[in-house]
Amino acid sequence: MRVLVIEDNRDIAANIADYLEPKGHILDFAATGPQGLQLATNERYDVIVLDVMLPGLDGFSLCQRLRTEARVGTPVLMLTARDQLDDKLEGFRAGADDYLVKPFSVKELEVRMEALVKRSQHKEAGRLLQVADLEYNPDTLVATRAGQALELNPIQRKLLEALMLNTHRVVSREELESLIWGDEVPDTDVLRTHIYHLRNVVDKPFAEKLIQTVHGAGYRLQKH
Repeated sequence: MRVLVIEDNRDIAANIADYLEPKGHILDFAATGPQGLQLATNERYDVIVLDVMLPGLDGFSLCQRLRTEARVGTPVLMLTARDQLDDKLEGFRAGADDYLVKPFSVKELEVRMEALVKRSQHKEAGRLLQVADLEYNPDTLVATRAGQALELNPIQRKLLEALMLNTHRVVSREELESLIWGDEVPDTDVLRTHIYHLRNVVDKPFAEKLIQTVHGAGYRLQKH
């Protein structure tokens, strides 16, 4: 498994590393909320171990931003010193998949992580989006075209998912802008720039162009 551990307690992080790394698991570590958010958004992991109490950004807020803003579907196992039902419910509402109370057994941590990864793998099969030879999995964030991996940033992934989910219709500029920026839409036409860069990745290297501009309406992704 490739695991991201977001934990500011060095002793706990070292204990997890000492147990998991000799077993062949690959671990990355973050000691602050912002650092963890950046890694979780930009890198691909099988599971994320997330502490609740973090400097800069708490675990609940981090998890919620992963799910709602970055659209990251990686399984999240939350760690906390508080064994209160309200805390657990808050974690699940934020998008966590499991909950482990400190102090915990690293052996149990590994078993729970493996269960989350297996559950996620079962979900992935049904989440694959496909248009012509273009494929995208919103859970793993893996995009390919004609079997070739596509390198997309978080905004490009959001745009691609929205267009692939709505191949039966034109997606308006307003819908896409709201998806990316919410109520704080930039004054300049930044969306056009992002679509341009998305086309460079998805369409430019290939003979058939899938992303269409419908002037005065928005954008559509479909096979000609």
